[in-house]
Amino acid sequence: MAKLRAVLPITTNLRPTKNPRRDSNATFSPKRRCLSLFNSISSMRQLLQIHSHLLTSGVLLMDKFLTSEILRFCSLHPAGDLSHARLLLLHAPSPMPSSWNHVIRGLCLSSSSADAVAVFLEMRRREAAPNELTYPFVIKSCAELLDLCIGRQAHADSIKNGVEPVVYVENTLMHLYGLCGEVDDARKVFDQMPHRTVVSWNTLLGVYTDSLMVGEAVKLFGEMRDDVCEFDGTTYVILLSASALTGRLGFGRWIHNQIICRGIEVSVKLGTALVHMYAKCGSLEFAIMVFRRMPTKNVWTWSAMILGFAQHGCARAALDLFKRMKNCSMKPNYVTFLGVLCACSHAGLVDFGYQFFNEMVHVYSIKPNMSHYSAMVDVLGRKGRLLEAYNFIKSMPVDADAVVWRTLLNASQLHGIRDARGVGEAAKKRLLVLEPNRCGNYVIVANMYSEIGLWEEAAEVRKVMREEGHKKMAGESCIEIDGTNQRFLCGVASTSVYDKRINELLHGLHWNMKRHGVTDPSTHTQLQNFAFAN
Repeated sequence: MAKLRAVLPITTNLRPTKNPRRDSNATFSPKRRCLSLFNSISSMRQLLQIHSHLLTSGVLLMDKFLTSEILRFCSLHPAGDLSHARLLLLHAPSPMPSSWNHVIRGLCLSSSSADAVAVFLEMRRREAAPNELTYPFVIKSCAELLDLCIGRQAHADSIKNGVEPVVYVENTLMHLYGLCGEVDDARKVFDQMPHRTVVSWNTLLGVYTDSLMVGEAVKLFGEMRDDVCEFDGTTYVILLSASALTGRLGFGRWIHNQIICRGIEVSVKLGTALVHMYAKCGSLEFAIMVFRRMPTKNVWTWSAMILGFAQHGCARAALDLFKRMKNCSMKPNYVTFLGVLCACSHAGLVDFGYQFFNEMVHVYSIKPNMSHYSAMVDVLGRKGRLLEAYNFIKSMPVDADAVVWRTLLNASQLHGIRDARGVGEAAKKRLLVLEPNRCGNYVIVANMYSEIGLWEEAAEVRKVMREEGHKKMAGESCIEIDGTNQRFLCGVASTSVYDKRINELLHGLHWNMKRHGVTDPSTHTQLQNFAFAN
């Protein structure tokens, strides 16, 4: 009853006064009084009361703008109701474009991308005219769905309606094409833009980086500098990500220097990107320094540092930092646990691996993804507990993907002598079913047979590779020397001074291993292949 009394006074302000001359509110029309109420209500209950009054008074049928305002509250207010908004929109006789925009935007922002696209298609069926505020959220929804077909139709429709040259429409188009793998189309949109903002440049930089076209991203950054475009924090975050992907520490340091020289405020996001870059590029001490100097850290900052420790084999440091993180009342996320499991794998901490995996699921209610399952299989596999790893895969609530089975196969190759139960054979069969055309899988199987002396089986696998036309990709590695990236391809001779020195060193290592009787077959074989490939 108390709630009802709190709601009922809302419509009293909409009733006509008995003596307009004595009432100061008389100068306001019912529409204006209603619009002022829209700014003061805070619940759907209050909105529905106003809506009911407008329906019974007949005002709503004569004024489409009031319908649009009701839809705006339902779609965009935190207390709104999108299902009610969609129902009201579809039953409205001829809604304004803003009414459609409110509902499409609300559905897009609430991750109901399929519904947002469906409302847009209904809008076009009713021959309502979209505008520059319609397309960004429609195209963003198509990008979330990876629906290139509808996205291209929306692009064509925006051209027909003359709104394609609007900068925020073009920015979302680049985002769509980038997510769908159409990098050339994203570049065409960018090249045809009459006006570009820093968001436009950042969007295409992100497209190149996410597509692993780091060289193009760096080239675009040069164009951005020549265009005298002012960079922002997002620009540097993307460039640091590109540096981390390629391991170009010199470039990452240069970006860090630019941030300092230009006086860019190091936000939590930018600081996290710096930690991630230094850790990925092998400069763990600088990653630690940046991490310690950050006054504010979020879960991604802690996770980047934990993962950095784990990838450098500093398992104890990673687990200690994880403990500190929890003591700071920071709730870990799925990336945090991925780093923790990686640390357990490197340190051979099987019991801790199980403990943290169960903690992730039962304490923090984080649903494991394939990366977590693969990491747990690696924890068991590195320790030689192959059957246990196989049983873990079979107990998974979802079907394991090729990465999980490949992790088990690699462990079987590493501990072939302990594989008395034929775990490697089972992993091989499943992997070749999931990825029958991946050459690397056949190489792992052939090497596994060779290392345990099954030469005929190894020869048969290589025969299958030849018959089916599978060609082994040349092994490649890349290191940075004096600010320049040096690439090394297996089997390709090089005249580089660095290559000659490295080959001399490898030959020396190989000779000394033979002299001292090194018997580890995997290390000996890998070094021998590398040393005599050039």
